[in-house]
Amino acid sequence: MAPYDVKRERKEFYAPKNTAWAVVDVPEQQFIAVDGRGNPNTAPAYVHAVEALYAVAYTLKFAGKRTAGGDFVVAPLEGLWWADRPEAFTGGAKDTWQWTMLISMPSWITQEMIEDAKQTALARKKTPTISRIRHLTLHEGPSAQVLHIGSYDDEAPVLHELHHSYLAANGLRPTGLHHEIYLSDPRRTAPEKLRTILRQPVEELDG
Repeated sequence: MAPYDVKRERKEFYAPKNTAWAVVDVPEQQFIAVDGRGNPNTAPAYVHAVEALYAVAYTLKFAGKRTAGGDFVVAPLEGLWWADRPEAFTGGAKDTWQWTMLISMPSWITQEMIEDAKQTALARKKTPTISRIRHLTLHEGPSAQVLHIGSYDDEAPVLHELHHSYLAANGLRPTGLHHEIYLSDPRRTAPEKLRTILRQPVEELDG
């Protein structure tokens, strides 16, 4: 049996093809997560957060092989993003950005397994950020979603369209945090070919 792969099992949410905004109903999921603040291009905290997440994710992958659920493919990196001032995103004030970086976990990975994996990974990697990783359950529900192809800096016009055109035209308003899923490895992919899922939980204006 092939290992569980969230990109295969939940194609609508991890392998969409629409490059124009569309609403999907995102089910409840569980993640390993770590919180931080600062410019993702320059802040050491961001680098440490990503390294810690992958260290624990791969430890859980190997631990999963010994469970009834079995092996799984480590899911793409994801991020929830916000700022105290919304204009920090359009103005490029990246040092004030706040984030929660995530990796999706299969349903059979328990909180106890996550804590055990943290201890194992911490003993191997000596990365203090590992101790800050937490279990997170997220149920976004109705969400506007689009596949963005291009550099991260080119997301601004797409998000401007969402907040200044698409939502109002469809009688919607944002409810949760801006969510991104990184389908490409920026170390190996040209900026113009990066594939990123952009997602914004929404609700009806009269809801």
